Amino acid sequence: MNRISIRSSLVGVAALVLLCASLVAQAGTRVEGARVWPAPDHTRLVLDTGGKVAHNIFSLDNPSRLVIDLKNADLKADFAKLDLSGSPIRRIRSAPRNGTDLRVVLDLASKIKPRSFELEPNGQYGHRLVVDLIDEDGSRLEKASKPTVTQSSAGKRDVVVVIDAGHGGEDPGAIGPRGTREKDVVLKMAQTLAKLINERPGYTAKLTRTGDYYIGLRNRTLLARKYNADLFVSVHADAFRTPQPKGASVFALSQRGATSETARWLAQSENRSDLTGGVSLDGRDDMLAGVLLDLSMTASINASLGVGSSVLGKLGGVAKLHKSGVEQAAFVVLKSPDIPSILVEAGFISNPQEEKNLSTEWYRSRLASAIMKGIDEYFQKTPPPGTLLAHQKQQRQGGNAVSHYRIQRGDTLSGVARRNQTTVSELMQFNGLRDDRVMVGQTIRIPAS
Repeated sequence: MNRISIRSSLVGVAALVLLCASLVAQAGTRVEGARVWPAPDHTRLVLDTGGKVAHNIFSLDNPSRLVIDLKNADLKADFAKLDLSGSPIRRIRSAPRNGTDLRVVLDLASKIKPRSFELEPNGQYGHRLVVDLIDEDGSRLEKASKPTVTQSSAGKRDVVVVIDAGHGGEDPGAIGPRGTREKDVVLKMAQTLAKLINERPGYTAKLTRTGDYYIGLRNRTLLARKYNADLFVSVHADAFRTPQPKGASVFALSQRGATSETARWLAQSENRSDLTGGVSLDGRDDMLAGVLLDLSMTASINASLGVGSSVLGKLGGVAKLHKSGVEQAAFVVLKSPDIPSILVEAGFISNPQEEKNLSTEWYRSRLASAIMKGIDEYFQKTPPPGTLLAHQKQQRQGGNAVSHYRIQRGDTLSGVARRNQTTVSELMQFNGLRDDRVMVGQTIRIPAS
């Protein structure tokens, strides 16, 4: 082969390479799949993409539509196969745009506030473009406008327990060796626990999520506040890189987590009037607000450790425990400064035997029953004021010369005196108090009526 022929061949190969590269560039990023996750206050549309993709979204009115423009992308997914029930999306349309781009249009039944972001690949999914359709006006979340009351309790309110099933929707949580997903296991267990709590007189249970959708970690604690919770219980299933670890655990907030949360609350002015427990930070200087917040957080952690210890004790009767005591960590869902909060790890889903156990209804029911017994044991000893449990405890102690009462959120010494048919001065003298100020978590002695 002569030199001219070789040169021509090289030129041909180079041209072919450039053509292939051009075709690849023109093909762009492919939208390979799609999922819709309806939630009570938003709907999440997830587009699986072959890589990172530049995008832009904007809304149109009359009729309501959301437009999603993807730069240098094409469509492989079939939007017609998506189940849109329970979402504000009526139809999804798509078409090429500008030769190399893709336009996706959501026809909507109502106005929404859009939000979009990209997610990096994880153990289950690759690159994803997430579009949230937030229902700001017609949120379907329950509103707790007044304390829940048991019908037969003569006006004594229920103890409200908010149960949080971890993960959900696009976040599967830990995945066991046989493919069992944490988000599915903990939702079923949370529903069982809620049923057991609702069947017990004097208690009401609320769930942060009732289906397969994701709720932000901060929003889970906000829901607990909306429901006027006396206790927040987050249910999870642990995992480790090896299959050997096993056993259930209970966590409360660590002091390090409390310190960071105190700083966050003080930094955000909208929190100043949001702290319950009869304490408002409005109008307080930072030093006094910090002291009040520290006291509330400390009392909340102490109560969390108390209920956590009761729950762990009951769990030890039906399951192996990973640790013998309540552990403490800086989990975001535990960072409510005024609501006792615990996180229950039901077991290690990465352990083959515990994965098998957690997949069965009988084992989840045993764990849920143990958690319920632990919760009840704690609240029978320290019931919140104005509840049916507090009334029943007072009735049981009717003949005692002295009873003990733990100051709860919203208490004042005058209110405690009035409920117990005594006076503030008598309570101060009986407890050696210098003034009428009391702190959440403080235990005082009540003289017989």
